[in-house]
Amino acid sequence: MSRKLRVLIGLLVAIAAVGFVLASPAVAKVEGDTIVFGAAVSFTGKYSTNGKHTKNGYELAVKRLNEMGGVKVGNKTYKIKIKYYDDESTAARAGQLAERLIKQDKIKFILGPYGSGPTKGIAPITEKYKIPMVEGNGASRSLFNKGYRYLFAVLSTSEQYLAESINLLAEEFKKDGRDPKTAKVAIAVENDPFSMDIRAGVLDDARRWGMKVVIDDKLPRELTDMTATLTKVKALRPDALIVSGHSKGAALAVRQTAQMKVDVPMLAITHCEAADVIGKFGGDANYTLCATQWAETMTYRDKWFGFAGDYAKRFEKEYGYVPPYQAAESTASVLVYVDALQRAGTFDTEKVRDAIAATKLETFYGWVDFDDTGKNIAKPMVLRQIQKGKYVPVAPSKFAAGNVIFPRPKWRDR
Repeated sequence: MSRKLRVLIGLLVAIAAVGFVLASPAVAKVEGDTIVFGAAVSFTGKYSTNGKHTKNGYELAVKRLNEMGGVKVGNKTYKIKIKYYDDESTAARAGQLAERLIKQDKIKFILGPYGSGPTKGIAPITEKYKIPMVEGNGASRSLFNKGYRYLFAVLSTSEQYLAESINLLAEEFKKDGRDPKTAKVAIAVENDPFSMDIRAGVLDDARRWGMKVVIDDKLPRELTDMTATLTKVKALRPDALIVSGHSKGAALAVRQTAQMKVDVPMLAITHCEAADVIGKFGGDANYTLCATQWAETMTYRDKWFGFAGDYAKRFEKEYGYVPPYQAAESTASVLVYVDALQRAGTFDTEKVRDAIAATKLETFYGWVDFDDTGKNIAKPMVLRQIQKGKYVPVAPSKFAAGNVIFPRPKWRDR
């Protein structure tokens, strides 16, 4: 065999070997007896409050799993830990950090950030490298119409968050002998993907009932004042005001409706607990309807935390505050990942991805069952009303622990 031919064959073998390595499924980063997950989370910026809840939810899952002995993959048991970066509450930074986690840190199992925007920044990266991501805080329905195979969300998608308030309004109108078509609705949402999806869900249900939308305001991303919207509410007197602006929007809606003495029969918002509207505003928060992914009064249970109420007690003991749903869904994301790892029995990311896709699991947070787009189709949203400083589930009726107070008492009567 000539020297040139030997060199050519060697080169072809080397190229084939490289191609095999590149084509092979990735495996998780394991340091000794510890599996390392990666997460870019908002520790600074406008999502920092909910970023803290997300991290606390992840860390409580890690602590509980490790104290129970860890995760069995194949014939060996492993502890777990999470490597974090601060995505600064921006989608672009979240995407950069996902690339860093995967390429530089060699981490192959990714947990989601807080918020639909940062999740949209990461999803194309995890898809590109075929790395599974389980997340609990990116609810935008536009995440699930792009054909992603490696993105899975344990939460209900965003168009469902406040749509139930419209159904509840229709029910109350019927009880009063009024036609739901005569109801007037005001909408004020932040101009971000999550809140705009909420708006779409509310509009869909309002149209279905034939209700008239008299205000449809898009609030600025740096949300500091709702005076213009609330002035219109006082003038046009809608029957319901629907607000979505993350923690800042929740706080503003409660504070400024009280300051301006805005009498609206129904006020429905997101992020009540994350904004601590009861702690900050006391009685002024009463009669507000709060959308939630999860409540500690629910009867879901699992082998790790027990019932939802047991999880809430453990979380409050650890962190000193009642867990908002952002923390609970973050904990559930870790549990789903661990369950899939154990069923897969391997660190092969493709097999773990398939195990995640096949999940049918009850957790303290609720049932998890993913459809082909990666959405959880097994868990509904719940509306709770703040009554005497307590959250009372009032809709949908099968989860209700009490009756809604409608209309909200006028400020002069409180």
